[in-house]
Amino acid sequence: MQNIEHLLKIDKDSVWHPYSAMTSDLPVYHVDSADGVRIKLSDGRELIDGMSSWWSVIHGYNQPEINHALENQMKSMAHVMFGGLTHTPAIELTEKLLSITPEQLDAVFYSDSGSVSVDVAMKMAIQYWHAKGEAQRQRFISLRHGYHGDTFGAMSVCDPETGMHNLFSEAMPKQLFIEQPQCRFGEECSEDDIAPLKKALVEHGEHIAALIMEPIVQGAGGMWFYSADYLKQVRELCNQHNVLLIFDEIATGFARTGKMFACEHANVAPDIMCVGKALTGGYLSLAATLTTKEIHETIDNAEPGVFMHGPTFMANPLACAAALTSIRLLLQSDWQENINRIEQGLAQGLLPCRKLSQVNDVRVLGAIGVVELVEPVDMKDIVPQFVDAGVWIRPFGKLIYIMPPYIINDDDLSFLTNTIVKIISNM
Repeated sequence: MQNIEHLLKIDKDSVWHPYSAMTSDLPVYHVDSADGVRIKLSDGRELIDGMSSWWSVIHGYNQPEINHALENQMKSMAHVMFGGLTHTPAIELTEKLLSITPEQLDAVFYSDSGSVSVDVAMKMAIQYWHAKGEAQRQRFISLRHGYHGDTFGAMSVCDPETGMHNLFSEAMPKQLFIEQPQCRFGEECSEDDIAPLKKALVEHGEHIAALIMEPIVQGAGGMWFYSADYLKQVRELCNQHNVLLIFDEIATGFARTGKMFACEHANVAPDIMCVGKALTGGYLSLAATLTTKEIHETIDNAEPGVFMHGPTFMANPLACAAALTSIRLLLQSDWQENINRIEQGLAQGLLPCRKLSQVNDVRVLGAIGVVELVEPVDMKDIVPQFVDAGVWIRPFGKLIYIMPPYIINDDDLSFLTNTIVKIISNM
């Protein structure tokens, strides 16, 4: 086996990491293995994972039942094209997804990643209106500070100014953006909060295919938790103006906010919903776009008579087997009590941050803890501090946040929050 120094040199010279420069001097840590909530580095250090590998590894690493499901699936087939063929893992996963998502959703389209599932949702909305004889409906309304992915369609509905994709603005479709609601989770929605959407729908409704939003929690765009009452009023306005509603539950789905899906906080359902990230328990990339009978029948019954999308690895059997097992594990657990336990631990553990002058806000919802600083973090300085302290936390901008695996115990959770408090205190 090649030594670690040689491998890291190849990585430094030739591997382009996400949101980084090839010439970046940010440290990259070589992982030897991962088990439970711990990531073991090749230098022998072990880190408690506060990120769930970008919010996906909800059951922890090296999960025995998911391992077993993948081993069994590999014995029959690792992959088969989904065009004209089908297989049991995809069928059973579809049945399970439809049983736990809002009742109105009755069809599932699979793709390879969350970003692609958003592109699929947008194409679905446009093709629906084309089939209805309203082809002028090509634009989307999105919330400022939202994030929906890195593919071109998804980029176009991310925040155009404070988001990560503004340099592509001239190449992307021009969407309509409204201010994010300032009403916090647990508060009522004011007229000022909902007024921008009302105005946009009155002025542009006939050209809007759909409103797309992350329900309750705006994730990578700012980790903002907003009122469930706002979501209720959004659903009512979309109904009034005959505009489709797309929920991006890629980050919030599968219990992260304390409900199986975040839209349940408001007891509302979308016309189209995207899921991903935790879908497979973090084992393989898989996403899904769910929609209603009205939408898929309308598309089916108009030219060209098919939905115009088809990923090569759509509904990969290995990924579907992992997803089915992950969902079963979640449903078999007392997940509501467990997420409540994590929420209480985060709230208590991060409480001292509220008194620090470096901190602007502290927010906790479900298994999400956020400390918003006054000034942006220095990644070159703070990430090594976290690693040296024995935790894996990767902040961005002014935000230090954690979304730990659901299996984390109280001691490890306390260690994570205490480390955050200590490091921020010394900034």
